[in-house]
Amino acid sequence: MGVYTKTGDKGQTSLYTGERVDKDSLRVETYGTIDEMNSALGMARAFCENEEVKTLLYMLQKDVSLFMADLASLGQPPHITEMNVSEMEQEMDRIEGIVGPLRKFLVPGDTKGGAMLDLARTMARRAERQMLRLAREEEVHETDRLYINRLSDYCFMLMRLEEHPSE
Repeated sequence: MGVYTKTGDKGQTSLYTGERVDKDSLRVETYGTIDEMNSALGMARAFCENEEVKTLLYMLQKDVSLFMADLASLGQPPHITEMNVSEMEQEMDRIEGIVGPLRKFLVPGDTKGGAMLDLARTMARRAERQMLRLAREEEVHETDRLYINRLSDYCFMLMRLEEHPSE
């Protein structure tokens, strides 16, 4: 099978669970934005110099793929669970213990990796706004709503860790 299937030539695509939907549906738009954000995370991983941040980003990208599968599926239990949300919160708390509390507004761009993480943060915020609109019309798992809210904060904390001076 080739890369192209021609099944989307008339403006529809298949969800992971097989349903056909318009390519410009809010569901597709939402997981498409998360896909963009995942690409920004990949670029951040390529640019980051802090090996711990690179490792955390790799693990995050794997979870984000499951997150996209949740949004591209109907009538399925979520892949993203409360445990994913809790682990992300614990990791942010740990990072804050390293970088300290925020004492001023940050201007993104001190490092290439940090700048890409800030871009991913803003994409996560856009995806969250889209997901909220989607949730008013269609089913969205509560754990996915929590996850996207934490995701932008996690990108911010990873940016702070990347740009934190090493001792």
